[in-house]
Amino acid sequence: MFFSRFLWRSQKKIRQFIQEHFSSIQIIVSYYILMTILSLLLFYLPFFRVPESKVSFLDMFFMAVSTVSVTGLTTFDIHTVFNDRGIVLLEVLFQVGGLGIMMISTAFIILSKRRITLKQRQLIMTDMNQPKLSGIVRLIRITFSILLWFQVIFGAFFSIYFYFSGYYDTWRDAIFYGFYQSISAVTNSGFDVTGDSIIPFADDYLFLIIMMFLIFIGGIGFPVLMEFREWLFFKKKKRGLPFRFSLFSKIAMLAFVILFIGGTLLIYMLERNHLFADMTEVNRWITSMFYSMTTRNAGLQINQLSDFQVTTLIIFSMLMFIGCSPSSVGGGVRTTTIAIIGLYLYSFIKSEDNVNIFGRRIDDDDVRKSVVVFMLSLLMCFFSVVFLSATEDHSLIAIIVEVASAFGTTGLSLGITDDLSNVGKIMISLLMFIGRIGMLYTLMLFIPKETRDLGYEYPSEKIIIG
Repeated sequence: MFFSRFLWRSQKKIRQFIQEHFSSIQIIVSYYILMTILSLLLFYLPFFRVPESKVSFLDMFFMAVSTVSVTGLTTFDIHTVFNDRGIVLLEVLFQVGGLGIMMISTAFIILSKRRITLKQRQLIMTDMNQPKLSGIVRLIRITFSILLWFQVIFGAFFSIYFYFSGYYDTWRDAIFYGFYQSISAVTNSGFDVTGDSIIPFADDYLFLIIMMFLIFIGGIGFPVLMEFREWLFFKKKKRGLPFRFSLFSKIAMLAFVILFIGGTLLIYMLERNHLFADMTEVNRWITSMFYSMTTRNAGLQINQLSDFQVTTLIIFSMLMFIGCSPSSVGGGVRTTTIAIIGLYLYSFIKSEDNVNIFGRRIDDDDVRKSVVVFMLSLLMCFFSVVFLSATEDHSLIAIIVEVASAFGTTGLSLGITDDLSNVGKIMISLLMFIGRIGMLYTLMLFIPKETRDLGYEYPSEKIIIG
């Protein structure tokens, strides 16, 4: 009795100390660090390993960071180190890394019918990158169900499709890899567990289209999924009445459409007479569409990346740097950041004081955050490229692709990951982690919980620009 009371009081004091001295962002980041350490420990268990497989500590740490950030970069062949149980473990960790620690933990709290405290709601809001507390638990409940059902339904579909299409000879392999492909696509993990990624499916248009759809579901943003669900139910209940999507959903969808179409056209035009020269016209367009989608976070490939032109690889790097929508399974600088910067430039050219779109004005604070996030991300990636160019013996384009892939948590590589030096692996690991939590949260991680307001402003003065 005394021991249990002492333990309860100690836990209460520890929680109180953490809440008083650490911000929500610092707590969330510490959760991801602990999850990385836990993943590292699990990877060393013989239960999940191929007998007599040997991997260095740094390589296994690299794998743990890549898994929690659902990047997909590895320094060794997964199928030679992890057995089938290890692959299942990876699928579980994809859920934690892709959907978020707080979404998974909140889903279990909801299932256990326990009360969600105010502090837990604040942590959820931080992890989900949401601006307000209201409706946060409902967002978790709905999006978690949507993403889980997509994984189950298409996992079952792929299992049946793989078996009857002859991709796998046994039901066991068809089911195992069918569900893996479904989970990998929705969580945008992109890990290659076979050694060939999805290259064997390069001419299977049905499979590629479904994979693009699942990648879209994972990367468009959780609030967009919830609003689309509400729109469907709204149409059934109140026909004829308009449904208003939030400004975030509109900008996220607009940015997705522009990036998807623009990326498809650029890839098609650059490779039409090169890599795609011997392909049919349909195959050219499907392949272009697939890479326009997968480069912004999934990291799956149906061709050897080294077969593309350098110009195309630069386009890939740009798309990986941008990444997916905020509050999704993806990383990168985020689509809404690029959209707001584009709108800001457009309003500046037109000499407008405000940034307007869809009949709404974007808050000045959001514009400043977008500029800061973009510039810091660009500077960090530029520094990483320069640093790795000095420490690694690889071509510049290979390093650019590796850096963009790590920051965008994509997983595409020109095959240099396992040849990186120890310093290079640490640098890429850091980029993957920052890409997962976001540049804005990385910046705010070092800001004290309470900041002092000076209460006065300095006089302004004009300077010469340009």
